[in-house]
Amino acid sequence: MKRLVLLGASGSIGLQTIDVVIRHPDEFEIVALSVGRNIDALEEILSKVKVKAVCVQEGNELLRLQSKYTDIEFLSGDEGLKTLALRDDYDMLVNALVGFVGFVPTYEAICSNHDVALANKESLVVGGELIEKALAEHKVNLYPIDSEHSAIFQALQGNRKEEVKNLWITASGGAFRNKKREELVDVTVEDALAHPNWAMGAKITIDSASMMNKGFEVIEAHYLFSMPYDQIKVLMHKESVIHSMVEYVDGSVIAQLGNPDMRLPIQYALTYPERKELDLPRLNLAEIGSLHFEDADVRRFPLLALAYASGKRGGNLPAVMNAINDVANQAFRERKISFLDIEDMIIRGVNRVPFKKVTCLEDLLEANAWGVEYAQRYIVEKGGK
Repeated sequence: MKRLVLLGASGSIGLQTIDVVIRHPDEFEIVALSVGRNIDALEEILSKVKVKAVCVQEGNELLRLQSKYTDIEFLSGDEGLKTLALRDDYDMLVNALVGFVGFVPTYEAICSNHDVALANKESLVVGGELIEKALAEHKVNLYPIDSEHSAIFQALQGNRKEEVKNLWITASGGAFRNKKREELVDVTVEDALAHPNWAMGAKITIDSASMMNKGFEVIEAHYLFSMPYDQIKVLMHKESVIHSMVEYVDGSVIAQLGNPDMRLPIQYALTYPERKELDLPRLNLAEIGSLHFEDADVRRFPLLALAYASGKRGGNLPAVMNAINDVANQAFRERKISFLDIEDMIIRGVNRVPFKKVTCLEDLLEANAWGVEYAQRYIVEKGGK
């Protein structure tokens, strides 16, 4: 029985993780979980799984929840997330949080000698250098949940890193993959949220449309697989059937294919190195008929180019880029800025921030605060509120 702490239980990845757990009641137990503000979703979750502790975002919900669920310990806020990560009665942290808030729980779980299954890509984007050192020191494992990184992880099995020529991360291109830049001027939030392949949360769906998400995945791959940026490539693949590939020095390319369903990479992260039965619709290549690929155009998707440059230089740049994107993404969803303002805001901010190396959590907090403050000023100057 593998005991789990699940952070971000009410989000898309969190709910699908719960589904995987329910499908394998003899394999997994959720010891503790967190949700944000969605208390209705929490109560639905608690009707399905029995846990010892729950963290919510707002402390004003604690008394009501504690009176209703007397056998559960309730916590709140960032300190509550940290407390869950530091528990000693579980085997693996599943981090399905969105944003910078996910870094500290990932780091603390590793430092308290727990394996981590990671969907919170920001943990590695903002603090990859610190995570890398902590993994080496505490000798625990970090398993990818992102479909692209899970695909690479699977395609690497049985081979040596020295034999790898390139990692190929596939990209659907999001809702605007067929649009030229001049056609993006007046796109709406609803347009951006209409992802053609995946059912994801709003934030990541917008990031997919801007390709910021794919830039984050490049940085994530660098730390997950200890691979130089020049050996991490992005390939447009609109069907999202090939989730990513590994190219070897002899010219062989090993790909992982599957229907676009996140329960597959979630389960693989939880059961590795074993595979368990998973009752999902099976991939039918004859029905699909053909697959399409094209180069990723960094002029069309400038945030992808920015992510490569920021990742290569390192320091505080990825954390600043992430912080500005968080604010920009939300501001677009709230209709305070246009879609193309997202790119403009992030590129300007990353180019203006004074460079600083990252050696500790305080450096990350400083970089995050700089990015948030810059983005908020940008929105005010644009006429948003």
